[in-house]
Amino acid sequence: MGSDTEAEKSILKEKKKAISLAPIAKPLAGKKLQKKTFKLIQKAAGKKCLKRGVKEVVKSIRRGQKGLCVIAGNISPIDVITHLPILCEEAGVPYVYVSSKEDLAQAGATKRPTCCVLVMLKPAKGELSAEDLEKLKTDYEQVSEDVKELASSVIY
Repeated sequence: MGSDTEAEKSILKEKKKAISLAPIAKPLAGKKLQKKTFKLIQKAAGKKCLKRGVKEVVKSIRRGQKGLCVIAGNISPIDVITHLPILCEEAGVPYVYVSSKEDLAQAGATKRPTCCVLVMLKPAKGELSAEDLEKLKTDYEQVSEDVKELASSVIY
């Protein structure tokens, strides 16, 4: 029995992720956009500007809070998240799918796999300093523009 190298293991892991993606996972972020999105989520989690999980995200969107919705594409059963894209479109909130709920949770600073997160510019409690808000806002706007561009190019 031969041992797999690290490169072979990572290739197998990527194939497994691609197979388990939901058929509705469009627009799906590419590797570069995923990396930018995860960095934005990490920054937002550090500043307490993040809502995690379907219940919190839905509640926030229905209350009129704006942000960027990031949804995991490998959710099973898929019925858990099928209403989110419609809700986001009605509220004018940009959304994007990423390949893995585990990666999404890791970026959001939790150990538990997460279905979706909502990145906001205002923290849940208190206020951000002007410097922190400016940094978060520039990253947010850059990722948001990339997501809108990706969404406009997707054919359903």
